[in-house]
This record gives sequence, structure tokens and C-alpha cells, in this order.
Amino acid sequence: MIQYKVVECSLVTDEELENILNEWTAQGWLFESMQFVMREASKRPAMAFVLFTRKGGDEPRQAKG
Repeated sequence: MIQYKVVECSLVTDEELENILNEWTAQGWLFESMQFVMREASKRPAMAFVLFTRKGGDEPRQAKG
């Protein structure tokens, strides 16, 4: 079973994104993708979502909701 991790980043700088990538990959997560949220009035992203995956246990877990 694959586990997913989504990390929200509201301070979108190269240093902050590097910190997120280094922190979570050091814990065994694999970088999957990065999504940016843009503002109409600015060329800089307002926030970013960094997605990671890793192999989880064999037992399915009940979804929260």
C-alpha cells in the first residue's frame, strides 16, 4: 500500500522548499510533485504544496473523514 504525504508551504522561497524536501526525504518519503498556487496580481506563488509517497504496511487503514 502506498502512503501519501502533503506538505503545505505558505512561505515560498528556495530555502523553505529545500528544507521541506530535505526534511521529508530524510524520513524515507520520496518526492512526488510540487504544486504552486498563484495570485492574479503577482508572478510569485502565494503558496506551494509538496507531495511525497512511500510504501506503507500491507494492512489497509481506515480512511479518516
